[in-house]
Amino acid sequence: HYSGLEEAVYRNIQACKELAQTTRTAYGPNGMNKMVINHLEKLFVTNDAATILRELEVQHPAAKMLVMASHMQEQEVGDGTNFVLVFAGVLLELAEDLLRMGLSVSEASDIVIEGYEKACKKALEILPDLVCCSAKNLRDVEEVASLLHTPVMSKQYGNERFLAKLIAQACVSILPDSGHFNVDNIRVCKIVGAGISASSVLHGMVFKKETEGDVTSVKDAKIAVYSCPFDGMITETKGTVLIKNAEELMNFSKGEENLMDLQVKAIADSGTNVVVTGGKVADMALHYANKYNLMLVRLNSKWDLRRLCKTVGATALPRLTPPTLEEMGHCNSVYLSEVGDTQVVVFKHEKEDGAISTILIRGSTDNLMDDIERAVDDGVNTFKVLTRDKRLVPGGGATEIELAKQITSYGETCPGLDQYAIKKFAEAFEAIPRALAENSGVKANEVISKLYAVHQEGKKNVGFDIEAEAAAVKDMLEAGVLDTYLGKFWGIKLATNAAVTVLRVDQIIMAKPAGGPKPPSGKKDWDEDQND
Repeated sequence: HYSGLEEAVYRNIQACKELAQTTRTAYGPNGMNKMVINHLEKLFVTNDAATILRELEVQHPAAKMLVMASHMQEQEVGDGTNFVLVFAGVLLELAEDLLRMGLSVSEASDIVIEGYEKACKKALEILPDLVCCSAKNLRDVEEVASLLHTPVMSKQYGNERFLAKLIAQACVSILPDSGHFNVDNIRVCKIVGAGISASSVLHGMVFKKETEGDVTSVKDAKIAVYSCPFDGMITETKGTVLIKNAEELMNFSKGEENLMDLQVKAIADSGTNVVVTGGKVADMALHYANKYNLMLVRLNSKWDLRRLCKTVGATALPRLTPPTLEEMGHCNSVYLSEVGDTQVVVFKHEKEDGAISTILIRGSTDNLMDDIERAVDDGVNTFKVLTRDKRLVPGGGATEIELAKQITSYGETCPGLDQYAIKKFAEAFEAIPRALAENSGVKANEVISKLYAVHQEGKKNVGFDIEAEAAAVKDMLEAGVLDTYLGKFWGIKLATNAAVTVLRVDQIIMAKPAGGPKPPSGKKDWDEDQND
């Protein structure tokens, strides 16, 4: 029987192991999809760990530590969330074996934590030696597409070549000279119908909207953007007008019409031919917009309005005043198009170096398109990581096995009890090729023994071949299966931190709301004196 202290540690480890097991079967290109129904009863079908964790409601505080570590990986790198979970889960599983060896839990925990921290430090020292190549030119679409195969492949196995090419075109077209790439500048527009192969890239923005007026296409567009409704000005105070006869009624509405006419005419005279508004469009304003051949587009989202301003170089105006040349936006063409049976408005830049690119995704169902969007997100994030650090390490479990081999050797040179923890840390790396092999339906032990045999000969870049029928290995550099250096670096660091944090916890203390009588509900002012 364990004491209460030991019981708490083992329960924490158990909760984390169960969470890691959930996403482990989703690891790699052959990973199984999960069907997640969130608290709003929305259905997600995906093998993306970040999405699964975001939609799950994890209650256990220790398991939440792993979730937080994987969220940090998502923010830092944008990919590799599943690696963090699987690796941290295995570190805790192996720590449990060490804790059961007979020392008291507090002593054993200290030894394991010390060993894990030493091993993590050593792993991050070894990692730069495992870099197999670097990205040479991030403005070459073909090269970038080949580097994006691996992250896209893990989400959309079979479509990775087509999607990687689309993502590369979009990213390269908006990469600024400074090299500071912003992920938000790649927009995704999903339209049901056709198939994945009908997806395309547009320089500019696409909105699932219809135009308001009669004009549906404008070349060499000069754009005025208004954050207010396209309507006459309404006074702050209400006034009462007494109308005695029909003539006064006619004159009253005529004044309003003339004012609206002058406003719209002034906008048209400034050279504007496209008006984008963030509010409602009044019928009278629409009539005059048609009269002066203005194209009218209404965007409900203020975020869309801001992004459009960024794309076309316009300034959003708070009142219906004619824009100056500096406040006006420009793009080559604005037109209403039909994709499938969905009406879309396209703001298109002909020149390559636009501020924003849109990837137009087609697919048969919403769930499928959501999954493609997640693959696109991973690809775009990988490109951003490459703009920060161009180094790449071999994928397919090659890096992990090499780290396991070298850290095991390092563990043997360490005196003291923490060498056991260092060796367990090395063993934890085997979980990655093991998960890839198990999810591909191949005997994992056979794969790992073959990988170790090849790595002993000094072939650092050899990893598991997921496309082979049996347990086979191949050179990952030649196969083009590459992971980003930063992705691995942060993954190892965050997973170790999460595991060590969980091992340091020996009690979970939950604060509950205090007891006592509840205040009466229903009456709002129950505690005020009644003066009746």
